[in-house]
Amino acid sequence: MKTITVKFYSDPGHGWIAVKYNLLQQLNITHKITSFSYQKGQTVYLEEDCDAYLFVKEMEKNGVEVVPDYKYTNKTSPIRSYDCYCAA
Repeated sequence: MKTITVKFYSDPGHGWIAVKYNLLQQLNITHKITSFSYQKGQTVYLEEDCDAYLFVKEMEKNGVEVVPDYKYTNKTSPIRSYDCYCAA
């Protein structure tokens, strides 16, 4: 199985994995991502509870294991100030 490493950002209240929008397009899941995720430019920050889980499961179906690279802050993450994700 192939692997990819994704940044997993978290603050005291929540966490997100960062993936490129075009990868969500390739997986055909752009319409399944909720507005609890965020977007800045072409990077989508998938909230950890549902959207990140969906992404990981779809990647596994395609023979790719997702490996998190953890980035933690004890302050409010700037990701919270990004635009909410809107399905295409």
